[in-house]
Amino acid sequence: MSSTAERHPSAALVIYDGDCFFCQNYTALVRLKEAVGPVELLDARSGDPRVAAYWHQGYDLNEGMLFVYNGRIFHGHEATHMLATLSSSDTLFSTLNRIALSNPIAARLSYPFLKLGRLASLAVRGKRVLDDPRRKR
Repeated sequence: MSSTAERHPSAALVIYDGDCFFCQNYTALVRLKEAVGPVELLDARSGDPRVAAYWHQGYDLNEGMLFVYNGRIFHGHEATHMLATLSSSDTLFSTLNRIALSNPIAARLSYPFLKLGRLASLAVRGKRVLDDPRRKR
């Protein structure tokens, strides 16, 4: 079975840490389909070869999620900014997310706190950060 991105070359792709409580819920709550069309959510722990490919391109997924859209790659605070900008405002979460993170400066300033929340979520759940495939022998 092919992925959404393979069936729809212009599909959006979000790569996030599936063991992070906040990341799981954020990706579930952000409502992009109305704005961008098909969206594929990809757990960075899934073993999908695209995850390793992005690591090898220099994107440290412990430093931030990825949002791939229209041939561009957004990482970390840029990803959350774009997700907030492109998501609909049809739910309270989407509206608050859009207000808080659609400003690029606000997204940049708040992203370290989001990363800290991810690390805390992983620690509470007894999980480790993602393995960097560039360091595997």
